[in-house]
Amino acid sequence: MPLVNTKFMFKKAYAEHYAIGAFNVCNMETVQGIAEACKQAQSPIIFQVSPGAQKYAGIKYLANLVKIAVDKTGIEAALHLDHGNSFELCKTCIENGFTSVMIDGSSLEFDKNIELTKKVVDYARNKNISVESELGRLQGVEDHVECPNEHSLFTDPEQVKEFVEKTGVDSLAIAIGTSHGVNKFGPDTVPDLKFDILKKIEKIAPGFPIVLHGASSVNKNIIQELLKFGVNISGAKGVPEEMLCKAAKMSVCKINIDSDLRLAITLAIKKFMAENPEKFDPRGYFGAAREAVCELVKNKILNVLGSFKKSEP
Repeated sequence: MPLVNTKFMFKKAYAEHYAIGAFNVCNMETVQGIAEACKQAQSPIIFQVSPGAQKYAGIKYLANLVKIAVDKTGIEAALHLDHGNSFELCKTCIENGFTSVMIDGSSLEFDKNIELTKKVVDYARNKNISVESELGRLQGVEDHVECPNEHSLFTDPEQVKEFVEKTGVDSLAIAIGTSHGVNKFGPDTVPDLKFDILKKIEKIAPGFPIVLHGASSVNKNIIQELLKFGVNISGAKGVPEEMLCKAAKMSVCKINIDSDLRLAITLAIKKFMAENPEKFDPRGYFGAAREAVCELVKNKILNVLGSFKKSEP
């Protein structure tokens, strides 16, 4: 099955009140685990590649890993550039088979963000590639993305209509309280997504697909297990799954998940090595990591995204 862009995916998700999981990948096992989960759950999926992942593994390697996995499993999937930081990178990804790209101009002034986004949209439109952009800035640190709390900024609903109309962008990432990384909220902070902002955006841009970045839930049980292995992530806290479920039933059609994958992979490898000290074959612990990815993605599909059996035949 060929890779698809996200436009039709989002139209169906918006109409049927579910979201599509966008999972970041950087190696073969992650790609395979995600693909197998989606095959079992009959769910559409978005494979995401960040600039950091491209630097680590290479665009061609990752693009072809995804294409092979999709061809083998027959799943409905898109290949997406996450947080593209330049027109040139978006262009390179499109030339290498990506079916969707994000241009992140959220750190720019409003007019400059529009200008950069429109440049990418104009290039992608003739190639049937969908484009995502961002308004507002998420706090936190993850991979190449870093935004201190004092520089974070909620999305202004009043800017959304103008931005969408002037750029022609296909989906929009907004800042309503999610955050990059595993320490999304302080120890005394109660997680709180600004659903009032989301509702205003829905009224201003009805039917338009919204994206949530930084939406890992940071499972407490996984954190406790990792602490036993000496991983220094005390106080890690994510977005409660019930909040993500609510967002998925609204205008949020794409939910990005990266940190949860990293945590599950790290725990699987730590446990395998602790339980099998005599084994040193990478296929053993990487295989365990692949299984952990598969289980985590299935859990997200069933309990968070609502995309179970939503894949097009």
